[in-house]
Amino acid sequence: MSKLKIEPMKHPDKIMNYWKKEKYVVACIVIFGVSFNSMIILGPIYQGKLIDSIAGGDNLTSVLILAATYVAIIGMVQLLRYFKRFYIRRFANSTSATMRLMIYNNIMNKSTSELDNENTGNLMTRAISDVDLCVEGMRKFTTEVFDTGVLMIAYLISMLTYDVRITVLSMIFVPVAMFIAEKLKSIIYKYSKDYRTKSSEVADITYDIIENSMLYRVTGMEVENKAKYKNELKDLQDKAIKANILENSMQPVYNVIAMLGINMVIYLGGTKVIHGGWTVGVFSTYVAMFTAVAVKASKAAKLFNSVQKSQVSWKRIKPYLTEYKTKDTSSNMNNNTTLTVKNLSFSYEKGRENIIEDISLEARKGEIIGVTGSIASGKSTLGVSLTGLYPYLGSIKIDGKELKDYSEYEKSQMISYLGHRPQLLSDTIYNNITLGSVQDISSVLEEVCFDTDMQAMPHGQNTLVGNSGIKLSGGQQARIALARALLNKSKIIILDDPFSAVDMKTEEKIIENIKNNYKDSLIILISHRLAIFNRINNIILLKNNKTADYGTHQELMKNSEIYATIYKLQCTEGGDSDEE
Repeated sequence: MSKLKIEPMKHPDKIMNYWKKEKYVVACIVIFGVSFNSMIILGPIYQGKLIDSIAGGDNLTSVLILAATYVAIIGMVQLLRYFKRFYIRRFANSTSATMRLMIYNNIMNKSTSELDNENTGNLMTRAISDVDLCVEGMRKFTTEVFDTGVLMIAYLISMLTYDVRITVLSMIFVPVAMFIAEKLKSIIYKYSKDYRTKSSEVADITYDIIENSMLYRVTGMEVENKAKYKNELKDLQDKAIKANILENSMQPVYNVIAMLGINMVIYLGGTKVIHGGWTVGVFSTYVAMFTAVAVKASKAAKLFNSVQKSQVSWKRIKPYLTEYKTKDTSSNMNNNTTLTVKNLSFSYEKGRENIIEDISLEARKGEIIGVTGSIASGKSTLGVSLTGLYPYLGSIKIDGKELKDYSEYEKSQMISYLGHRPQLLSDTIYNNITLGSVQDISSVLEEVCFDTDMQAMPHGQNTLVGNSGIKLSGGQQARIALARALLNKSKIIILDDPFSAVDMKTEEKIIENIKNNYKDSLIILISHRLAIFNRINNIILLKNNKTADYGTHQELMKNSEIYATIYKLQCTEGGDSDEE
């Protein structure tokens, strides 16, 4: 079976373009849809002929020929129906995949600050269930255009050829069913909107419970959260019932209203049979046609409601259906590595007070620059600002070029970043370090002193780490995340508190490995532990008043009372002081 090819499209926020994109498939739907719904009327016609042939006492050969013809027609109709459904489903699958691709691309191209303001549960609901509901509405609409529109027209024309008066009188109730459905659409829209909004909220709560399950468990919040979650689910259930009850419960009502005309058909048609105007076979044919039209009319009424629900989902996902953007993968980087920071100020949100201000430094490859300071002095913020993921004030130049002028691809190739919280996938050690690339990780595991840990793991690099690395110790999690940051030996490697869960001896060994093996990289080491700072090139000491001291270890020991005090306290306790 051929694989479904997923391609981007222009103007994905215009729903008609999804049918235009699938021109070949839509053409097949039209051909098989029209053929099926035009040919299906032959079934009741030949059914009536067969009844008249048997009732009229025709010879066996004639009856068998009619029976064979009737069976052949039914077989052909079902074959056409199969192809129509096949291409409609293919259209739905392709449209669903395209919508998800466009939403995924939109999310991947959002800025970091935009993503920070997104609600995870809301994104999940839009990208999964809202797409499903929207595509289901499109599928039903495409189906009913033929199975209802074309079929009703074909049946009505045939019924009019049998008797205009009976057809007009029996069809009076069909528009009534559709009128009621039209009047209910605004109510269904409101209930559907409330349900989709609540569904997003519950998805976000579910995600939060999974993400922080251990925290809630150890703090005794499980019972309270369970009660709250049950209330949220009850509210979701109530809104789901309201959203679906009118659409689904009204289907039999629409059917009953549309079928009221059968009384006219039985009375007036029966009279024609009694007076010889119709045969029993013709009457049977007409009843079958009217019943099919009435059933289709009730489905058309339900379709109005289904499309109304789909419009809710369409409006929710439409802002995420933007033009497909391709990443610039070209690169003009040179082999030098220089970092020049001048008057750097930074805040996560525009208009808010800066967290760091007027930071300046110069560094080059082969150096390790330490960043330290008191709590909430902006250490991690400085590390984040140097990634270029957020807008900044001042200047950050890498190899003489402003950081904001590099493409996202170039930034990803130049800079590796390890946050202060290890982010591990529920996957193997190998995949957590390589993130899908194919590389030898044995050397980097040795550099972060994980090779000895690996010896105790039967599955080695294929060991599963569990959700967020739960199967590993804190130190192991930290070193795997560190190995990921070091793997590609990027020009600039930013490490935010990588040794907080590692003992001093291991920390010293890892630093020596980095100094020896990463001479072509510039390392920015953020840490509150200063034991190894006497072995690195330069240090930035951030203060709570947003000022900063910059210099070598010896210079700060001499000129910064705060740094000297912290270093002596830590290293005296650790027995590693080199200053008296």
